[in-house]
Amino acid sequence: MTTKIVFSGFGGQGVLTLGQVVADIALHQGKEVTWMPSYGAEMRGGTANCSVIISDTVIGSPIVYNNIDILVALNGPSVDKFLPKMREGGLAIVNSSIVTKYTIPTTDAGASILPIDATNIAQNTNNPRGTNMTMLAGILAKTKLFTKQEVESALSRRFKGKDDLVKLNMSSIDKGLEGL
Repeated sequence: MTTKIVFSGFGGQGVLTLGQVVADIALHQGKEVTWMPSYGAEMRGGTANCSVIISDTVIGSPIVYNNIDILVALNGPSVDKFLPKMREGGLAIVNSSIVTKYTIPTTDAGASILPIDATNIAQNTNNPRGTNMTMLAGILAKTKLFTKQEVESALSRRFKGKDDLVKLNMSSIDKGLEGL
């Protein structure tokens, strides 16, 4: 089985980090995995996205052009760019704190949209930079790609020796799960 995920938002929202965390989880599950970043020259405030492909078999190309299985969109331009590239039955997780213009519960391709009030939830957990982790709650709630324990282990590896940061990010995930 192969799963194609696109994480997208403004630079500084942590979409590249989010993709790295998911790729790390898949790697520790023994899966084949690729992580491919893409960002504008502006960096913070510009556009940023990354593709993560998780597979049981060898991955031919790290680039996701279309047939996206899961889209994690933290801003409006990300929805506009990637939602039309979803596969039928895919899952689009959208930061409804920022993206408010969509009104249709499914795309033309039949992908379902899961809104998460991620920016507001992260701010209410005293972790304004935790919007990306709050969005991760959508993947946890709607897929079986990984468990909450696997996320915590990946965060512990990424933020080695910074237990307070791991707890803060896990709190954002928990609040995201509560909001669903």
